[in-house]
Amino acid sequence: MNLRRLSSCAAVAALLTGLAASYASADGTPSASADSKAAAHRAATSPATLSTLSRFFARDGKVALAAVAPRIQGDAVPVYTLSPEFVAGKAGAPVAKLEYLASTAVSSDGQKASLWTVPQGTTWKVVNIATGDDESRYAAAGAKRLPGGTVFQEPQINAWYVQKGASVLPLDEDAVKAVGARGTTLAAYQKRVQLAYGDKLPGSAYAKSGKAGGYGPAPSEARAEAAASATGGHDAVTAASVTAGAGALGALGLGVVALRRRRGVNRA
Repeated sequence: MNLRRLSSCAAVAALLTGLAASYASADGTPSASADSKAAAHRAATSPATLSTLSRFFARDGKVALAAVAPRIQGDAVPVYTLSPEFVAGKAGAPVAKLEYLASTAVSSDGQKASLWTVPQGTTWKVVNIATGDDESRYAAAGAKRLPGGTVFQEPQINAWYVQKGASVLPLDEDAVKAVGARGTTLAAYQKRVQLAYGDKLPGSAYAKSGKAGGYGPAPSEARAEAAASATGGHDAVTAASVTAGAGALGALGLGVVALRRRRGVNRA
């Protein structure tokens, strides 16, 4: 099973199906308001979400369902992904767009998971649970490496970067492979992603052939692949755990992607 591919598929599905609304400041830079972060935190700490998390962490018998309830650690962080408009070279387009807010959950035995929250109507809801705490870790790493920058993911290769002004710096191994340990300029990065994905954008012939926005498997294929992984192997939610949490998952509208993601943050 290709875990990196599954992780990318999940992110790509989010990117291309409008998982969350985008917000922007006056200069066009994506941002998330304090009210949005507070609302996302409330959704993550709701009794229904915590009950679902208990089932999630109890999969494969890793922690007893009756153990101490999981907790939400820290504030919700905005998660940005590579913008199709930037890839296309649209004038003034920011490198990334806001996709969702992520909260880190911690189980009684130290397991961590990321809760993805998005606005739905007048409320915020948790729509996905993914193992690990990549979102908060990379947000912290990016703030340390380039204060005030925008931390974003290039989901097609599962790479994380931080961008500020004309600089794009890598935060993980995949990003280092893409732009080098010292990073690159924003202009050079745009040329690279345009070359890699410019002919696969929504509306392209590649996209019309049935791919999700031109970036990967169609949404149904991505969901099917994630569901298939959920029934086999220790790197995904087991069928039993999915069944156990089905009621709560349905109530919350959650789509579970349980992936053990790489932990390393590049510090170059």
